Amino acid sequence: MELSPEEKRKIYEEEKARIDAERRDRVTGGRSSTGLEPNTAGLLCYLGFWITGIIFLVIEQENRFVRFHALQSIVAFGALGVLGVMVSWIPFVGAVFGSIIGILVLVLWVFMMVKAHEGELYRLPLAGLVAEGVLPVEWRTGRPGTGNEQEEDTGFSQTGENPELASVHEEEPPLTSSKQSVNRDNRRWDDTSRGTRVAGYSIAIVFNVLLLVFFALFHRYIAFYYSDPGGGIIRVPILTEAYFTFLPILAAALVIAIAAYVVLIIYERYPLREIIQIGLAAIGVAVMVNLIAIFPFDFSGLPNDYVAGMMPSVMTIIFVVVAVALGISALVRFVKLMATIAQ
Repeated sequence: MELSPEEKRKIYEEEKARIDAERRDRVTGGRSSTGLEPNTAGLLCYLGFWITGIIFLVIEQENRFVRFHALQSIVAFGALGVLGVMVSWIPFVGAVFGSIIGILVLVLWVFMMVKAHEGELYRLPLAGLVAEGVLPVEWRTGRPGTGNEQEEDTGFSQTGENPELASVHEEEPPLTSSKQSVNRDNRRWDDTSRGTRVAGYSIAIVFNVLLLVFFALFHRYIAFYYSDPGGGIIRVPILTEAYFTFLPILAAALVIAIAAYVVLIIYERYPLREIIQIGLAAIGVAVMVNLIAIFPFDFSGLPNDYVAGMMPSVMTIIFVVVAVALGISALVRFVKLMATIAQ
């Protein structure tokens, strides 16, 4: 019995909904131990910035999708919060830079809540590398339910025809197999996935430019500030003269990162993308190692001597953790790249 176009379309939509649900479950790992749907819990990880990130990292012990977004929220918004406080100390231009960072945080906040609610394991530049290094996940850059998880991530997906021309083939059943449905979804969402990644690269470029400008021109304002009895402000620098030995290393790393993300915006293929990300992670490790070796910090300006004595050890531990996380991320990516090429 010949099916009408409406019946064919209904069958196609039902099958597509089933495939969407299956793929979403594979990406998000099913229900979380909190009793919430993983995509809802992932959204809540960003709702209160790093605070809700900490909450969900503690209460969620099973679902890696939720734990990844919680950890990424802590790293991303924690770092931006610290940067915002540091920038706000800069006289005259501090308010301008603070406003720019505030806008960046707002855009990133909304963006990540949307991506988490869609059930996507979206990794932010830098923060995502750290989160993935600490908590490895089965990575899929494609949107769940689009069939884009594996094909897009390997860069070997087929281009196919324009979905807008599908009406030319009305005589064919809109769904002949799950694979055909997946291929249609690949083509439909390919541009969306690409646009999402370009947005991430653009945010990374802006962030790195801000860091470069700040650490190159306004580093002297990284200090402890106290009020003197006369109503003036006493500034006690945190950075020592050794900072000028570390600055060229930091500036070179940031310039390389900016250039790398520009290249990915212009031309992006899976092998190139992975090689660049591995290279950036390796550069990050080198920066952390040099930062530990040079250690251009002086915390003697703190009023509490005990805290001042503890800060060098605390900062060193933080730098070591970041370096290890970046190293693990680079190693995981390298192994996955080699396995993909071998296949």
